This record gives sequence, structure tokens and C-alpha cells, in this order.
Amino acid sequence: MLSGLGQSLRTARTEQRNLRSRGLDRKTTLAILRILNHEDASVASAVRAELGSIARAVDAIVEALRSGGRLIYVGAGTSGRLAVLDAAECPPTFGTPPRMVRALIAGGTRALRQAVEGAEDSSSQGGRDARWARISRRDAVVGLSASGTTPYVLGALVYARRQGAVTIGVTSNRNSPLAREPWVAIVPDTGPEVIAGSTRLKAGTAQKMILNLLSTTSMARLGRIYENWMIHVALTNRKLRRRGVRILEEASGASPAAAQRALRQSGHDLPTALVMLKTGTGPREARERLAQADGSIRKALAAGGGSQTNTRLRR
Repeated sequence: MLSGLGQSLRTARTEQRNLRSRGLDRKTTLAILRILNHEDASVASAVRAELGSIARAVDAIVEALRSGGRLIYVGAGTSGRLAVLDAAECPPTFGTPPRMVRALIAGGTRALRQAVEGAEDSSSQGGRDARWARISRRDAVVGLSASGTTPYVLGALVYARRQGAVTIGVTSNRNSPLAREPWVAIVPDTGPEVIAGSTRLKAGTAQKMILNLLSTTSMARLGRIYENWMIHVALTNRKLRRRGVRILEEASGASPAAAQRALRQSGHDLPTALVMLKTGTGPREARERLAQADGSIRKALAAGGGSQTNTRLRR
């Protein structure tokens, strides 16, 4: 996988000069904004062209998570920060254990706040961090690099592949090691950046979109949502508690008073409260059903043989 590290970035699409943004520094504010917005508009179609590969990646991630493995992102710079953001948002959004989705970033936590020069240049450090994370054959590992040549990311994926983990690459350069070597390659062609080589722009936007697709679709497949409600959301502040009551009312058909009562009885656990309302059970049985269904509302309801809202709690 490291054989292509010597390739010149001169031929990489993300490094080429964008002819549509020539003379950018001499343009008016509105003209600059229009150019940036026009270029950004092309990102969604570039990601859309990769939906087949993204679907393969999601299926592999779901299989890994169902078998007790983890989803592990690896990145440097902007790619690493986006990866950390997506991993950090999974527990409060989908109610996942912190270990289920995690991210490795070159330079460690210090790199979240400032650039750590040279951190991304060490493939051996990528391998060491992957070993420290105890990556195994049960895991799915997603490496992110706009250029597709970042040594830290490639080193981590080399280690992951040797351990038998599923490897997935996300890059904007098709002729790169990260596009050739992983089991699944996701390669949105975002083209030259408005500012040549500044891949925090279109390439970074594409990575954020792809991370959204990978994690959200995987969680939907795992039953971490119900219909299109964020049913496993952590009710950790007033706004989220209000949102939880509203979701519970809509998903169960119960009255506001009944929804609030069920939430209290469940210990402010939204999935438990919903199963209570839909089946007429108490908190203990609802939790047992969810545990047997690995947290899936649909499976918990199907296992009980019914999904009718408890009329007593509706009143």
C-alpha cells in the first residue's frame, strides 16, 4: 500500500489549478462568494457518483458492528478533524457506546486545535496508533485523505489489513494508493480547488458528506433510529428533553402528558419509553425487549407480538 507514496502530487486532481477561480484575489466579495458557492454545488453530484461504493462500505461496517467490532476512522489535518467530529456525534445522536465509533488523528488531540507539523508524514506512527487502538479482524477501518497519499493514514490501513480488518478508503484522487489498495474505495472527483491545493474546501466537504452517509446509514441499518426519528438521542439538556417528548408523542401517538409520564417512568430513556407506550408494558419488560433486540425498536416491538399504543397511557 505504501508503494505509491513517492508519486508526485503534480498530477493529482486536487492539486491542479482551477481555471474558474483565476484572479480570485482581485475580485469583489460577492464575486468570490459566487465562485466558492458554484464550486461547492458540484460536490453533491461527485458524492452521488460514489453511492454504489458507499453502499458496499456501509454493508461492511454494519456486518462489523453486528459482530461486536468497531468503526474506526483514520485521518490527518482536516480529514482527521472531520473524522473525530463524526465519531464524537454518534453516541449522543444514536445512543452508541463510545467505543463503537472512534477516530485516530495524526498528532493526537492537540491536532484538533492546531496544526501539528509533520504528524501526517509518519506511516510508522499510523501503524503504532492502529496497534494501540487494538484494531482486529472484527473492525471496519476507514482511512480519509484528500490526496490519497498521507503516510499516517496509509500506515494505519496497512496495519488494519494485516489484522484482517475491512479497509475502506476515502480520497478525491483516483490514481492514489488510498484509491487502489483498500477493500472498498470511495473516490468522489471533486476536481481542482478554488484555492489550489486547499483540500479543506470541496474535498473536505465531500468527506463530511460521506462520513454523514456512512455513519447515518449504518445506524439506520442497525436499528438505531425508528422511522426517521432520532429515537436514541441522549436527553442531556433542556432542548433535547423537549425534543425527546416531541419525538415520543409523534412516534407513539400518545398525549403530551402520557409521553412525559412514560419518560419519567423509563428514567428518561427514550427507546424504553416508546416501547412502553407502543406495547403497554412497564419499564422493566420494555428494557428486556430492547436488550434482546440489540436496541432495535422494531425488533423489540415485533418480539412482543404487538405494537399498539397503551390506551391507559394515552389518557
